[in-house]
Amino acid sequence: MLILLAFIIVFHITSAALLFISTIDNAWWVGDNFSTDVWRMCTLNSSTCAAITDQFSEYQSIQAVQASMILSTIFCCVAFLVFLLQLFRLKQGERFVLTSVIQLLSCLCVMIAASIYTDRHEELHKSKEYITEVSKGQYGYSFVLAWIAFAFTLISGVMYLVLRKRK
Repeated sequence: MLILLAFIIVFHITSAALLFISTIDNAWWVGDNFSTDVWRMCTLNSSTCAAITDQFSEYQSIQAVQASMILSTIFCCVAFLVFLLQLFRLKQGERFVLTSVIQLLSCLCVMIAASIYTDRHEELHKSKEYITEVSKGQYGYSFVLAWIAFAFTLISGVMYLVLRKRK
């Protein structure tokens, strides 16, 4: 049981780390001389970065991705704290339902963010407000990490739903 508990804790911390990295790092859309995410756009040659503001034509979509990723990260951290509280407060044989619900909310938020970005990426990168031409890029590793975090949060949410507190 102790090994299973350690595995669940490591899995949850890994999910949170993936969410933090994919939310913060500047690599959702990359090209030869630029990288962009949901916060800013940077050119690699001149090392200049510009914040993505409301002057961009698809700013509402970017804001939805930003909010969803922040919410998913917060939900994941709250789920971990609730798990630790439930670990000491639940009676033997009860399930970690509240932890599971919060973790599945985190899963839903990261899925919404990555889905919006996937659907709107063509319109997002055709904006004339970018420093350089970014339409000829490709998905970066932060975008991939967001989808991996979706899978991890989904799996851990289901694990918490099935898990019972044992001695």
